[in-house]
Amino acid sequence: MLHLGTLQQGQNKSAAGIETPDWPARFRELAASARDERLKRFYAAGMVGADTPLSEVPLMALDFETTGLDPVRDGIVSIGLVPMRLERILASQSRHWILKPRTALAEESVTIHGITDSQVASAPDLIEILGELLEAIAGHVMVVHCRAIERQFLNGALRPRIGESIEFPVIDTMELEARLHRSKRPGLMARLFGRQQLSIRLAASRGRYGLPRYRPHHALTDALASAELLQAQVGHRFAPDTPIRELWK
Repeated sequence: MLHLGTLQQGQNKSAAGIETPDWPARFRELAASARDERLKRFYAAGMVGADTPLSEVPLMALDFETTGLDPVRDGIVSIGLVPMRLERILASQSRHWILKPRTALAEESVTIHGITDSQVASAPDLIEILGELLEAIAGHVMVVHCRAIERQFLNGALRPRIGESIEFPVIDTMELEARLHRSKRPGLMARLFGRQQLSIRLAASRGRYGLPRYRPHHALTDALASAELLQAQVGHRFAPDTPIRELWK
């Protein structure tokens, strides 16, 4: 996963003070207006209500590897999906795709994720697996680490292919860490002595909960890592009956 800044959108304010849409109502609107049949079916599957307890929410950890950091110019080279519930990760139902982007692989990105030109040469374009992808994630709240990646890159990929973008709710494990570790400005002494802010990257965040280190920058492994991180975050700071509105965006 390559990291970008966060994306905020919406209508209703969460506990963190960030506005979020009324997702069930928004999905009904989008199901009626979507032109692409695959997208229409995705929205028609609906979304849980904002008061649904976390323990009852179908979740799907999602991660992308990309050719670079620009969601308009760069493309998706791999997707990892790990379905889960709050109490259980369904690793046997995980999915992983390597895709052929419409832009060339940059040497820098190959160094990061290890996916080479020979691997993508015979890989499908995103459009070829779009129906399968949307069917897999339909009805789920996505679990990601840095939500701008998945939202912006999927939008950047879909617009030139189907002429439409996509909307979906996410629980951002990076944002949950930011609530705890970035909610206050560093103190005077920290500023004077140049102390760095605590990292909220995926590996550093996992380390604070005693979770094991995984190989980074593999879409399926990073999706699993985000799923485990969410379980740890909820176990330490929330409760199974916490309404989903407190976490999603």
